[in-house]
This record gives sequence, C-alpha cells and structure tokens, in this order.
Amino acid sequence: MKIVSWNVNGIRSVYKKNFPEWLKNTDADIVCLQEIKAQEAELSSLFEPGLFGGQKYKFYASTAHKRGYSGVAVLAVKEPKAVGKNLGLSRFDTEGRILSLEYPDFTLINLYLPHGGRQKENLAYKLDVYQHLLEYLRRLKEKNIVLAGDFNVAHREVDLARPKENRNNTMFTEEERRQIDSLVKLGFTDSFRKFHPEDGHYTWWPYMAQARERNLGWRIDYIFVSNDLAPQLKDAFILKDTVGSDHCPVGVEISSV
Repeated sequence: MKIVSWNVNGIRSVYKKNFPEWLKNTDADIVCLQEIKAQEAELSSLFEPGLFGGQKYKFYASTAHKRGYSGVAVLAVKEPKAVGKNLGLSRFDTEGRILSLEYPDFTLINLYLPHGGRQKENLAYKLDVYQHLLEYLRRLKEKNIVLAGDFNVAHREVDLARPKENRNNTMFTEEERRQIDSLVKLGFTDSFRKFHPEDGHYTWWPYMAQARERNLGWRIDYIFVSNDLAPQLKDAFILKDTVGSDHCPVGVEISSV
C-alpha cells in the first residue's frame, strides 16, 4: 500500500499547476492533503468520480467554517468503515484540521497542526492541540495507526537547514519539539528517519530568498506509523522535485495492510 501526504497550500491553486496529472502518476492508494483552503461543495467538482485517467478515488474532506482557510482531505481507493472529523477541541475541529479513516486492518489520521504564529501568539493553542492529540491517540484501541500530515514542527537539528539560527523560533522551540518526543514515546515511528538518518532532507521552504533552490528548508511534514506497524514499512520518501506549493509531498509504502 502506498500513502502520500501533501500540504498543497490551496487546492484550487495547485490544481491549476498540473495536480490531476501528478495524482495520476503518483499512483497512490491513499492521498492525504492539508491546507486545502476550500469548502466541501467547491471540492466536489474537482474530485468527481472518473477523473485522473479512470482512477476511482473515494473523496473525504473536513473543511474549516472560515472560508478559504485550513482544511484537510483524503483521496482513497478503498472505502473506509468509518470517517471521523473531530479531535474533541472546539477551535481545532471548526478549523477542519483532522480526518480519520478507519479500515479493517489500520486507521489513517490526516492532520494539519497549527503553526503557532510568527510571534508565538498561537503557541499555547498549538501545544494544547498536541496534548489533545496525544490523549486522542491513547484512547484508540487500533494497534495499526498511520499519522500523516503537516505537524509544523522540525523535531531534531537534522530536520532543518539552520537549527542554531532558529533555536527560539516557532516550529523549533523546545516546547514544540517535546511534543514530537511525546508522540514517539507513545509508540510511533518516524517513517522517513527509519530509512534516512542523514540531514539535507526537507519538506517545506520559505518563499523568500530562493530558499527552495538553496535547500534552506525544514522537515515539518511527516508520516508516523505505530510501532506495531513499523516492521511492515517497505520505504519512505520525500518528493522534493514536486512543485506547486511551498511544501512537497511525502510518502510511505507499507506491506500487509
């Protein structure tokens, strides 16, 4: 099974930049999208059945109450048993930041975690979301869990190009990094690091100063799998050459689910 995740920073914008062709060529079983910035009614025409060379994806979305803001979506070949759209935190849930798909053998959770604000004005909210997420995961009985999305945190120094300069900046504060520590301690494996321990691999680049061309980026997009599922990981990858957003897609291949 191949799962791909991408913060598209506006689905209508990336759709105009060859997204349908990209989706067809990616040939994933599940595609998780974040920051779609569209309402569900607007998305229906983009993802109507029969598009993408006959690939018959089922389409699911959780959209923000505020128009043109946040939102997540999943395109899946197989229909899940159940779909969830709530973490249990009012502000987070009304921003359309979580979508869970329950299958017989695993549960997929697509996430778009808050940024925290350049001046850390929303950092307390972000940390609160992480605490609710950890509690949510503790309550899940399913052993095989896949967490995909934009976590808006670079976990280790190896996960950004300039760690010293960003030590106290949003997305790399000690408080934020400890949330990823807690996720790992809870029983989750960073799929990409299982195969690629070295530096220089990033998933987001600021638009300014030719950061992408210079590879001055951050790895803030992840696919975590529960430790019980980790032995079934066949590969994990970053599609750094895929353009259309300030993020690039990430993905995994998993056997036997």
